[in-house]
Formats: sequence, structure tokens, C-alpha cells
Amino acid sequence: MEIVYKPELPKEKRPIYIIGAGGIVRDAHLPAYRNAGFVVEGITNRTKQRATDLAASFNIPNVYDNVQDLVAAAPENAVFDLTLMPNQFVATLELLPDEAAVLIQKPMGDSYDQTLEILEVCRRKKLKAAINCQMRFVPYIMAAKNIIDQGLIGELYDFEVRLTTYTPWEYFPNVVNHPRLEIQQHSIHYIDLIRSFLGNPKKVYARTLRNPGKPMSSTRTTAIMDYNDATRAIINTNHDHNFGEKNQESFVKWEGTKGAIKARIGLLLDYPNGKPDLFQYCIVKEGEEPKWVEVELEGSWFPDAFVGTMASLMRYVEGSTDELPTSVEDVAHSMAVVEAAYASNNDGGITPNYDI
Repeated sequence: MEIVYKPELPKEKRPIYIIGAGGIVRDAHLPAYRNAGFVVEGITNRTKQRATDLAASFNIPNVYDNVQDLVAAAPENAVFDLTLMPNQFVATLELLPDEAAVLIQKPMGDSYDQTLEILEVCRRKKLKAAINCQMRFVPYIMAAKNIIDQGLIGELYDFEVRLTTYTPWEYFPNVVNHPRLEIQQHSIHYIDLIRSFLGNPKKVYARTLRNPGKPMSSTRTTAIMDYNDATRAIINTNHDHNFGEKNQESFVKWEGTKGAIKARIGLLLDYPNGKPDLFQYCIVKEGEEPKWVEVELEGSWFPDAFVGTMASLMRYVEGSTDELPTSVEDVAHSMAVVEAAYASNNDGGITPNYDI
């Protein structure tokens, strides 16, 4: 069985201009672009030395003092890669030329109000704007989607994301003190992922919890995305399982009327070292015992998925596709689900009647 899981590259590899020089640029954006043959022509960062260092490491020819200088130097066919913190998105987007192409780092705002502000400026300036929700383009996710789109596991009725790991939050100094840490900064990946398969849920139920021994706002979440009376879509994350590797879990699982798929998210095990990914599927055949087939896929979440978000934007801009999967218009719905999850968390559940 042929499984298609690599993103289609654009015909024209437009010059990329990066705004921001943080760890995600060093570890994911630039390695991904180099692997795909994309050309990064310029970079800027508030602390210029960081941009200079990355330019030296990745052969970027131009380092600019500020965003204004970078924008002024960029040609008309440039693609801007915006990798700042969300509270800087709106002001920076205002500096881009009208109708420019821009890939914006996730999440789409630190709050839903910011999401709407980002959406407004993109609409007003007619930007060709996408959010870097790159989990949609992870090799095992694209492989699963290809199998499901072929109808091989039948009707998809169960979608589960489970994470039982230990996350060293000190690796993320920019978000470790965020008042909405777990859902807004992490589980947004899974919310957006589920939406990419099942669409918008009718309702959301969620509880996100802090660890009593840690200062972070939240480190564990259970969320249910409610579609109908037959489809279960659930997210369970626990970043506090610091009891050795034996019982750690990190997977995405799809179940359908004719089969199932399971993918191990190796990146999140023993973070930041990671473990190998694992992709398996089972297609039920009448009269035969269920058999799981393991498929070796090339690439992983970091850095390979970052090719997909940029490639899809470039293909949309050049007109070789009329679909922009992670457009600001689409991902704004993921942020609406995030907001609903926090509302559900705050409103609480139903108190049983114990007066009997």
C-alpha cells in the first residue's frame, strides 16, 4: 500500500525574510528550510547578535537592524516568517506591505482578543497569512490522513491524543510563566490537529490543572471536543510524569469502522532528547485476525513538519493550490476552541445532588 506523507513543494521557492531569531528558528525553521532547498535571504532580531550568529551558521546573507529595514529591502515576492511572541504580532504585521505573504508563529495570540486583532489586520491589509500550526504536517500525521482519506479505516469515530511525560519547562523561558500555559501554548497543537480531521466541534468540555509543587499556571489538561453522539475526540496531557520512562506515553490514535492507526510522538519522550517515532495501522479484514503493520517514515515533527507550513503558503501564493490549510481564517477557529476550553474550565461541571 502506498502512503503519501510528504508535503508538495512549491514551483517557485520564494525568498524568505525572518523576523525573530529565537530557539525555534535555530532548531526548526532554518534546518527545515535548508532541507527543503528554500532560500533565506534576510533576518532581523531585537538583539542583533542573535540574528548575526544564526546568519553565520546558516549562510543567511543579510542581517538587518530592525523590521523596517528588513521590509524595505525585501523584494515583492518575499515571504515573511514572523517568529516573535504573540503580543508583538499586530504591531509587526502593520509594518509589512499590503498583500504580503507571511507565516506567523503559533499560537495566534495570547488571548482570543489578540486573535481577533491579528485577524483584523490581516484582513485589512489583505495579507496572505498563515499560522505555523506545523503539527498538521508531521510525517505520521500526513500518513494517517492519507490512509483515512483513502477510506481504508472506514468512518473515523474515535480520535485520541495522550501525553504522559515529563516536560522540563525551563527550556521555554518565554512561556513558562504564561497564565494560560498548557492549553494556549501546548494543547493548541492537538486542538488544531483534531479540527483538521473532524472540523469544528459543537461543544468543548475542558479542565486544565496546575501541579501543587510547581509555580506554572497549568501542566495537565483533559479536553473533550464534542461532535456528535458517535464521535469521541479527547485530549489528555500530563507533563508531570517524572517517574522514569517505563510508563511514559506520547501518542495520537485514530479508530474507524474498518481499522485503526496509532502514531508515537517520539519528540516528547525524554524531552529534549526524544525517542524514535512509531507509525502503525491495522485494517480489519473479514475472517482474519487483526494485524498491526508498522511503517517506517522519513522525518519527524522537528524540523520536518516546518517544511509543510511554509511550502503550503508558497504554493498558495504562486497559485498552484487554492487551499491554505493553516490560514488565519481557519486557525482563528482553533483559537475559538481554546477560548471555549478555558471558559469550560472556569465555569466548572455540574454538582451532583448529594442531599439524599
